[in-house]
Amino acid sequence: MQLDYLTPITPEGLRRAGIGAPWGFGIADRVRFSELDALGHVNNTAYLRWFENLRLSYLAARHVTDYGPDSPKLVLKRTSCDYMAEMFRGMDYIVTGRTRAFRTTSFTMEFGVFLPNHDGPAKQMAAGEAILVLLNRTGDGRFPIPPAGCQAFVTEDGAVAERA
Repeated sequence: MQLDYLTPITPEGLRRAGIGAPWGFGIADRVRFSELDALGHVNNTAYLRWFENLRLSYLAARHVTDYGPDSPKLVLKRTSCDYMAEMFRGMDYIVTGRTRAFRTTSFTMEFGVFLPNHDGPAKQMAAGEAILVLLNRTGDGRFPIPPAGCQAFVTEDGAVAERA
């Protein structure tokens, strides 16, 4: 299977790459020279950029935002990353994301970075988490997650609705 870089990957495509459930959304790419640190491996900040890149496509696909002038502001409240193995220039990888839980105006996402393996389980290289909050464009309060977004979180990611 050839990877199509920077193109959303379906759940079936993730399974073919060795990435199991609960992951249902991913994007493939290749480590670039500009993402390396002085030791020659991927700099820790690159993973957070990968998560952000995935998040933009993911939130449009999950019907949370179309990034238009009437869409909510997306505020990153907290993020973290656990680094499991070194990555180097030229490695193909797939970054995955899903919403684990949500409230009225905020949600918690999980991320994974995997080396695809078409003959067995993919190797996980990193894991991350983020809490995001939606705000009104005018800055005068929070913006509720659209119903279609809540539904997609539940049906496509298995997310749990939490009480506010």
